[in-house]
Amino acid sequence: MLVVLDTNILVSALLSPFGPPARVLDMVLSGDIRAAYDDRLMAEYREVLARPKFSFAPEDVATVLAYLASDGEQVMAQPLSCELPDPDDLPFLEVATQAEAVLITGNTAHYPEAVRGEVQVVAPGEFFRARQR
Repeated sequence: MLVVLDTNILVSALLSPFGPPARVLDMVLSGDIRAAYDDRLMAEYREVLARPKFSFAPEDVATVLAYLASDGEQVMAQPLSCELPDPDDLPFLEVATQAEAVLITGNTAHYPEAVRGEVQVVAPGEFFRARQR
């Protein structure tokens, strides 16, 4: 199964290793699911995870991103002609659309049903619970 991880999932997973976002990241790192990405997503991951306010160890960030790049699926997403509440979220929806992936985010309201198309957008807890059934 392919998923697209919103940046807030990676931040939350690294901040709190026992919550639903961390469990989703564990599923990616164990190979149970694969993450789809493009250059824009990787650039955002790098920029956000390097912010001093998080104090993430650079080697931990590098390890996670290297795994995503090597074992994930890089896609060339096509532009979508829709508007989201936060335009910075559009690349995540574009990648999920192109990859036919589930978009996992802590901000499901940022992806209104009217513009999602066929993309399933779920919160990390919902995704994790559904996978446990």
